[in-house]
Amino acid sequence: MRVAVLVVWVGLSLCWALVSAEEPVEEQQLSRAKALAREPRGLIGDRGRWDAEMSDEPAEVTVEEKGKAKKKKSPEEIEAAKAKKAAEREAKAKKQKAPKPTKKPKPPKPTKKPKPPKPTKKPKTPKTTKKPKLVTTTAQPELRLPPLEEEEVGLETTNQPEFPTEPVEPDLDKWIRGHKKEDTTTEVIMYIPEETTSVPFAGPWYEEYDYSDLAEAIAKKQQEEEERARKEKAEKAERQRKQWEEEEAERLKQAAFPAQPKKCPPLGLESHRVDDDQLLASSQSHHGFAAQRGRLNMQSSEDEEDMYGGAWCAEPEDKEHWFQVDARREVEFTGVITQGRNSEQLEDFVSSYFVAFSNDSRDWTVLHDGYAEWLFYGNVDKETPVMSQFATPVVARYIRILPQSWNGSLCLRAEVLACQLPSSYHSENEVNASDDLDFRHHNYKEMRQMMKVINEECPNITRIYNIGKSSKGLKMYAMEISDNPGEHETGEPEFRYTAGLHGNEALGRELLLLLMQFLCKEYRDENPRVRRLVDGVRIHLVPSLNPDAYELAYEMGSEMGNWALGHWTEEGYDIFQNFPDLNSILWGAEDRGWVPRIVPNHHIPLPENFLGGSLAVETKAIISWMERNPFVLGANLQAGEKMVVYPFDMQRPPISLTDSRRWRVNAEMNEETWARIQRQNEGALRETPDDAMFRWLAMSYAHSHLTMTETYRGSCHGDDVTGGQGIVNRASWKPVVGSMNDFSYLHTNCFELSVFLGCDKFPHESELALEWENNREALLSFMEQVNRGIKGIVRDMEGNPLPNATITVEGIRHDVKTAASGDYWRLLNPGEYKVTAKADGHTPQTRLCMVGYDTGATPCSFTLAKSNWDRIKEIMARNGNRPIRLVTKTNRVKSTASSTTARPAITGEESQANSQRAERLRRFRLMRLRKLRERLRGRVTTTTLPTTTTTTTTTTQPPAAESTTSWYDSWFPVDSYTENPFDTFIFGSAPTQEYNFEYTID
Repeated sequence: MRVAVLVVWVGLSLCWALVSAEEPVEEQQLSRAKALAREPRGLIGDRGRWDAEMSDEPAEVTVEEKGKAKKKKSPEEIEAAKAKKAAEREAKAKKQKAPKPTKKPKPPKPTKKPKPPKPTKKPKTPKTTKKPKLVTTTAQPELRLPPLEEEEVGLETTNQPEFPTEPVEPDLDKWIRGHKKEDTTTEVIMYIPEETTSVPFAGPWYEEYDYSDLAEAIAKKQQEEEERARKEKAEKAERQRKQWEEEEAERLKQAAFPAQPKKCPPLGLESHRVDDDQLLASSQSHHGFAAQRGRLNMQSSEDEEDMYGGAWCAEPEDKEHWFQVDARREVEFTGVITQGRNSEQLEDFVSSYFVAFSNDSRDWTVLHDGYAEWLFYGNVDKETPVMSQFATPVVARYIRILPQSWNGSLCLRAEVLACQLPSSYHSENEVNASDDLDFRHHNYKEMRQMMKVINEECPNITRIYNIGKSSKGLKMYAMEISDNPGEHETGEPEFRYTAGLHGNEALGRELLLLLMQFLCKEYRDENPRVRRLVDGVRIHLVPSLNPDAYELAYEMGSEMGNWALGHWTEEGYDIFQNFPDLNSILWGAEDRGWVPRIVPNHHIPLPENFLGGSLAVETKAIISWMERNPFVLGANLQAGEKMVVYPFDMQRPPISLTDSRRWRVNAEMNEETWARIQRQNEGALRETPDDAMFRWLAMSYAHSHLTMTETYRGSCHGDDVTGGQGIVNRASWKPVVGSMNDFSYLHTNCFELSVFLGCDKFPHESELALEWENNREALLSFMEQVNRGIKGIVRDMEGNPLPNATITVEGIRHDVKTAASGDYWRLLNPGEYKVTAKADGHTPQTRLCMVGYDTGATPCSFTLAKSNWDRIKEIMARNGNRPIRLVTKTNRVKSTASSTTARPAITGEESQANSQRAERLRRFRLMRLRKLRERLRGRVTTTTLPTTTTTTTTTTQPPAAESTTSWYDSWFPVDSYTENPFDTFIFGSAPTQEYNFEYTID
């Protein structure tokens, strides 16, 4: 009994301590209750564990108390508490067994009436108002007094180590004595609203569980949630910040730049769509600098002071200067492009100007920027174009450029940007192409993609390959279009179109891409003309031979690149003029009389070590491509003019009068060569042996073009040099050395021309449809000329093809060779021709071939028989490559009867051999006489060959000088050419050993 009283006293003292606690403790309990509401699971603290022991509802209270146990116990404390609890449970089981029937007082539940002593706990009043919720929801409905008395016994030992007893005040001791006789249930009931009750069983399972890992997991989870919330908040703030910055930037942009200026194509000053009468100026400095010279990229003549200048230049004494353009109808003007004067010595350009507009050319309105007249800034050098765009389009018919300041003289080249207004009138800028093609500029990647798409659409007639790489490593792609792509068919000629030799000449590149699309589309649509062309010709199209330079020009745009930007390769070469000079070799040999026996008139070999010299990487690739394929006809597409030029491109050096007389007197030049030199001295210069054929090929393109023969206004940069035909010999116009056309004609079988497509090298995208319509028929018509002339196959008697056989046409001193399969093509105009086929080791054969006006080449094949020429050359090589001299015995031995009778009869074979020997000797004798006569005519003293006159069998030895010369020196007197002015040319170390010669003896 004493122990029970002690336990009750300790419990009441603790209750009083809790009741007398200050307000912050209650606030801390409230916050802990809120934390329990958020987190259903948690650790049980020391105070919560004591409350749990007095609770009759373990399920709910445990969930609530787990959130309060946030304090961690050390392992020693946990073990000590477990040991004490075990001892207490054993003692409780022994002591409390008898008074267990005390549960009978359950009926007198109304004993709660003794609550009146509650006013003594007035300090507890604020606390009861804050925690009634906890009691009403959990333990109050099922409280029983007897269990509480039983728990009081174990409460003393269970909670003493964790809650140290506090000194009891006297009032508390009196209060305990006064209420000792009262029922204990009343005291417990007074405590229940503030504290939770404990579980009814003695040893709860969760007291033996270690909550340290659970606490760490909960703390980690809380940290992750806090980190996630922090990141979400930061991301949200970042999104808001970016959105605000974008809105602010857009607002500032709209405030600074209200709208993008409208983009319009050029009106057509550079491309000459604007006629000369549409250009007007205030004045001109002198002749050759009129308003018509004020076009963008206008080039001056060589002597610009006497002929034509490279810009419009105003009279310096005038006070007002203006340059006017008449659009002939109302348009939307959106900008102006200006450029300085094209001159080698002077730096003349306009640095600032105003722009004015009018609809009647009398009342002019100067463009304002909202505050004052808008002053546009112009050029800083003479070649770079500068574009000035208007903020809003201006609708007018006339536009004037009013220069305000300039460098040097007032000179200007310009282009006007304008859009056509919708109307019923037709305009050149509005062309509806008849073909559904891709009319736009393509860079390197887009060009490659375009060719790939065409190959996928027509895989049976197209093949993509590359002929080499540029200096920067870009591939030079080519497309083959044929019914059997990938191999050469016997009897099928090969044709080529090339473009992009100069990177800034983009029109030819785009025309070839459009031609690829057109041929593929029309072939699938069963176009008979295209079918016949593709099935009968092997077509090669190379759109870009200088891809590095094109990429540079493409970046600048169609109007902003000057005349020279992208013209040369990355290494600084002009590909068109970078080929070996074979013209000098041929003309020097012709002047010596070495053609065709010593130096051929076709397939002239390259000079030694020339490929290792100053040749561009692109040029080497093109030469190798030419040698691999037996091309018959080709054209390279250029720009800057509008005409077709044909070889020779190089001007032949004139011959002095004294030299020509000496050579003519010496009779060392044939009649044709002499007549050609005389024509050159008179002004008819530089035609090839196939000049008539070249003129026909050039006219087939120029006259099929829609506007190339409209030469009434002159050429792009000066007077018309074509005579109204649209064709011209390049050497008589602008001669160049080492051109691609001359090299192709002298080194291969291919006849090649240059087609200048227009004045604008890089036209605007909107002009491509118009240019395609102008050139489409010309491109097809020129390809069909490959079937003009004769064709055939050269075989031996067994039917085997003979490659590298020579085809000679009488009257034309230019031969062609057969391909590897023995087939050949010779371009000829209609007529009757004597054609001879020659092959090494075979007897030549001559045929009469007719060329008509019908479409298609005339078949003219040859079959050659083998000859003993190889045996003859072998014998001559044994004798030091000298002619075999057969000596006739002059002393005849007197024949006796015995000898006559012993002499056998001469057979028919021997008599034939003797007759042939006698004929050969006669020819040698005639040749010696002819040579002697020529030397006497030239007053050149030479030693004649001695003849055998003695009666002995020995012969006189020839002079020592004759033994040191070549074997052909006795036939061709080359010693008399020592004073030839062409002796400075190097023709190779042994040209006679690289060429197969054919000889006939009269």
